[in-house]
Amino acid sequence: MKIICIGRNYANHIAELKNERPAEPVIFMKPDSAVLLKQYPFVIPEFSEEIHHEIEIIVKINKVGKYIEPKFAHKYYDEISVGIDFTARDLQAKLKEKGLPWEKAKAFDGSAIIGDFLPKTDFISMENLSFELTNNAKTVQKGNTSHMLWKIDELISYVSQFFTLKIGDIIFTGTPEGVAAVKPNDVLEGFLEDKKLFRIQVK
Repeated sequence: MKIICIGRNYANHIAELKNERPAEPVIFMKPDSAVLLKQYPFVIPEFSEEIHHEIEIIVKINKVGKYIEPKFAHKYYDEISVGIDFTARDLQAKLKEKGLPWEKAKAFDGSAIIGDFLPKTDFISMENLSFELTNNAKTVQKGNTSHMLWKIDELISYVSQFFTLKIGDIIFTGTPEGVAAVKPNDVLEGFLEDKKLFRIQVK
């Protein structure tokens, strides 16, 4: 199983980090060791003093595909959820300054939270899904897939040009604005259309 992540897919998030708007999707990867096992807390790593939460819509690939046309992309997933792409923002900034890859800041152990999956048939449209992240019961990030620069099917098609998609692969589709640092004793909860799909304690 591989985790394929999309960066800079919401205009307001691009603006808050003062990044350039990309001409095509930004792709990076996380290894399977990045997945935080359920029931475990997220422990802030020693190498960072600024771990940011980034809630995202995630999809699970259900069959092998390569060079998938956008019109057929919807057939390659039938489950959807929300997750967190934890990011060591201070480390990422240093890496970006030097033009180096982001993996140390994005792909470390425990950096990927994967919520409980729901059948996509539970929802009317994949292009109008509301989701949010709360921290200690206060909403800190809120987004809707209608604001994506590239929709889910477009992302699946684009990614499949470079990587063969396999059963069980996860695609993180980008985060909306509102990213911020977490601290010990925070409790993060992720919601998709008011359905809570994960709860994480920070230590």
